[in-house]
Amino acid sequence: WEFNGSFQQPSAFLMLGMPGLETLHPWISIPFCALYLTALLGNCIILFIIKRTQSLHEPMYYFLSMLAVTDLGLALCTLPTTLGLFWFNQRSIGFDACLTQMYFIHILSFIESSVLLAMAFDRFIAISRPLRHPSILTKATVTKIGLAIVLRGMVSLLPIPFLLKRLTYCGKMELSHSFCFHPDIMNLACADIKVNVFYGMIILLSTVGMDFIFIVLSYILIIKTVISLATKEECLKALNTCVSHICAVLVFFIPMIGLSMIHRFGKNVPPLVNTLVAYTYLIIPPALNPVIYSIKSSHIREALLRALRRKSG
Repeated sequence: WEFNGSFQQPSAFLMLGMPGLETLHPWISIPFCALYLTALLGNCIILFIIKRTQSLHEPMYYFLSMLAVTDLGLALCTLPTTLGLFWFNQRSIGFDACLTQMYFIHILSFIESSVLLAMAFDRFIAISRPLRHPSILTKATVTKIGLAIVLRGMVSLLPIPFLLKRLTYCGKMELSHSFCFHPDIMNLACADIKVNVFYGMIILLSTVGMDFIFIVLSYILIIKTVISLATKEECLKALNTCVSHICAVLVFFIPMIGLSMIHRFGKNVPPLVNTLVAYTYLIIPPALNPVIYSIKSSHIREALLRALRRKSG
């Protein structure tokens, strides 16, 4: 689908699924359906369990609720276009609809990064100041942190759609994925995109980049605190409370860093690799996070088993 000449805005973009594997899209949709179902059901169950279990009404699980809501949002943002493409070959998405989807995908990604940082801070306080933990992270403080996280994401990304609207687009209007992503849209412009590149990089480094640095610093301080504990059993017990969070951090940040590197420096990377990393970044964390916390958190697991026994009884 190619346009001759140039214009301010295209009427629509064309989305790609798996480059070179278009004939297999119905089969490829099966694992995607499984991942989306796991993400939707898993995160809803986490929210239900935390809401219904009074003993889980503490900072660690409030932040886990924020993570679950964010993961639900990410899954719901990409589900319609991804499954629409795989099932019905619906490749077209309107320009404004694409910018809206892109805005919410990036906001939710930034929120997830910030929630993971808040969870790291919670673990640090719980291990280094266990007696003061409830007084430092009160319900009001957690609420303020949650509002600050949402506002930071919304405000920092607000200029992005307007920066894309001002560009002139021409040539082939094909997106690399089955969803809209800022670098992907930006690279379709035939105008000067230096402002978009500079602003995107500054925002990414000052938000997600800083979040990652502070998460690493939090764990350095946690390790120093744990080493000072008297017995090996106490060390292991303290570290065990961080395992789920460490897994969630790795599952989120590794694909995100990989995708950012590919978009900025991977001009010769095969399109299929770019697509797979993007799907890993946006679909795997929402599906895996509830599984990780259900397996590793004994409190979540016990509450879930109690709920299942009540239903079966």
